[in-house]
Amino acid sequence: MKLPVILTKGEDGFIIAECPVLPGCLSQGKTREEALANIREAIELYLETGEAPQLPPAFEVAEVEVAI
Repeated sequence: MKLPVILTKGEDGFIIAECPVLPGCLSQGKTREEALANIREAIELYLETGEAPQLPPAFEVAEVEVAI
């Protein structure tokens, strides 16, 4: 199963990883690779609880540019 993961840089320099289809499923790591390994483990533990991912039928990630 492939699930979407959002990576952002935290104020402390750590990489924050979030799986948006699993509410509250977050992790972090010092590097991108560590953050991905940690979120993978968090996702596996989340799914062990029996909670199903809230996947939309199909989705696309896009960026939009706005003037500020």
